[in-house]
Amino acid sequence: MSSIEPRQSAAGPQQPAGQPDQPAGQPAQPNPPVRVTRSRRSALWAGIAAIAAVIILAYLPYIVYSATTNLLVNFFMLLIMASMWNLLAGYAGLVSVGQQAFVGLGAYFVLLLAIHGANPFVAIPAATALCGIVGLPVWWLVSRLRSGYFAITMWVIASVCELIISQFSSLGGGTGMALPGLNLSPALLTADTYWATLTVTVIVLAAVYLLLRSRLGLVLTAIRDDETGARSIGARVGRTQRTVFLVAAAGCGAAGALYVISQLAVDPGSAFSVLWTAKMIFITIIGGIGTIEGPFIGTIVFFVLQQTLSQYGTWYFIILGLVAMAVAIWAPRGLWGLISDRLGIRIFPVGYWLWPATERERPARGLALLRRG
Repeated sequence: MSSIEPRQSAAGPQQPAGQPDQPAGQPAQPNPPVRVTRSRRSALWAGIAAIAAVIILAYLPYIVYSATTNLLVNFFMLLIMASMWNLLAGYAGLVSVGQQAFVGLGAYFVLLLAIHGANPFVAIPAATALCGIVGLPVWWLVSRLRSGYFAITMWVIASVCELIISQFSSLGGGTGMALPGLNLSPALLTADTYWATLTVTVIVLAAVYLLLRSRLGLVLTAIRDDETGARSIGARVGRTQRTVFLVAAAGCGAAGALYVISQLAVDPGSAFSVLWTAKMIFITIIGGIGTIEGPFIGTIVFFVLQQTLSQYGTWYFIILGLVAMAVAIWAPRGLWGLISDRLGIRIFPVGYWLWPATERERPARGLALLRRG
C-alpha cells in the first residue's frame, strides 16, 4: 500500500501546520496567541441599559395616556413578529410568507379558551404552546421544501387555516366575534394589555438572544452564512431548522394572542391576513436581516412611516416600496448593517471577535475579525 509523504518545504523538514516556510537554519515561528471575545467592548453597560429601559417602559402606564400605550402595544407586536421572521429566514434560511397562519391560530386559541371560561391573559401561554405544537405537523409537511416552494406552501397552509376557521360558527364564522372574559375598566384593561405585551416582548427577545449565544446559535450562524458548508462539517441542519421553525411558530402565536386581546375581537380576514407577513419582511429587510438589532431598527422606521404617512392612502404604500428598494440596493445588510460597520458595535453580541492576546485596547479595524452575528 502506498503512503502519503509529508509535505516538505524547500528548506528541508515539514513546517508546522498553518505556518509559511522558514529560511534554513531558523526555527519556525509559532502562531501568535489570540483572544476570543463576544464583542469589542464589555456588554455589561448594555445589559444595565436594557434593564433600565424595561423598568422605564413598565412604569409608562402611570405617566402617559392610554393612546401612547396602545401605540406601544402595536409596536411591540410588530417587533415580536419581525424577530421571529428574522430568526426563521435570517438565520435558518427558511423564507416564509405564511407566518400569518400562526398569528391567526394564536388569536383563535385565546378566543376558544376564553369561550370555555379561561381568562384571556392567562390563555396567552397556552395559546403560544398550542401554536408550537401545531408547528410540528406543519414542519413535517414543509421540511423538504426550500426557497420559493417553501414560501408558497406556507402561504397555502395559512389560507387553508383561514378557510377552516371560517367554517366554525361557534367561533364567529367568517365575520368573527368579540372576545369574552375581560370585565375590566378601560384604563385597567389598557394597562394590563400593555404590561402583558411588554412581558411577552422581553421574553421573546431574551429567548432569541440566549438561543443565538448557545451551541444551537453557532449552527444557525453557520447555516446563515453557508447552509451547504454547514452540512459538510457535520452540523445538524435539519434538526436545527425544525427547532427554529417551532420557536417562530410559538412566537407568532404569542403575537396573535396579544392581537386579539388588544382588539377585543377577531375575524379570520384580519387574523390570517398576509399583511402580517408583509410587515415582518419589510421590517426585517429595512433593519437588517440576520441580526438581533435589525428588527428593532426596522420596527422603528416602519412605525414612524406608518404613523406619519398612513393618512395619504396609496402614497403610503408607494413610499414604503421606495424605501425598501433604496435599502435593498444601497444597504443590502439593512440600516443596522450600516451603523455597525461604521461604529463597530453590537448591542446584542452573539458573534466573536478575534484579536492578538497582547492587545488590550480597542483593536485597529484591520486587526479584528468580526464574525457577523
